[in-house]
Amino acid sequence: MESWASSEATRASMRSNKGKDTKPELALRRAVHALGLRYRVSYRPLRSVRRTADLVFTKAKVAVFMDGCFWHGCPTHHTVSATNPEFWAEKVRRNRERDLETDRLLREAGWRVIRIWEHEDPLTAASMIREVIRPGKTPI
Repeated sequence: MESWASSEATRASMRSNKGKDTKPELALRRAVHALGLRYRVSYRPLRSVRRTADLVFTKAKVAVFMDGCFWHGCPTHHTVSATNPEFWAEKVRRNRERDLETDRLLREAGWRVIRIWEHEDPLTAASMIREVIRPGKTPI
């Protein structure tokens, strides 16, 4: 079977990309934990839907997704791939479409959804999450 990758080097690079525990995710988790919030990591908020949130606050019914700028089409930092641009444009389009569907499904089930771009400051993002989880509460 022929690979979608434009070269073996590209294929190797893409296969080495982490699906979880990326540096931005770890920084966000540390910041959220430092605020006294406890959460589940890489967890499905809805068992019936095959979508995994990066942080899940089950009692508060809040799902947090950290979106990569390239993979999810960040309006500020997304760049068009020089190699195989049609493939990557379609990939990002499908990712964004799936993100919207995920948000809709979670909201219909009574969840609140927070999406954070990987370039956002983790301390600012953690404070915003705390405000959603514990409105008006000061840090512990």
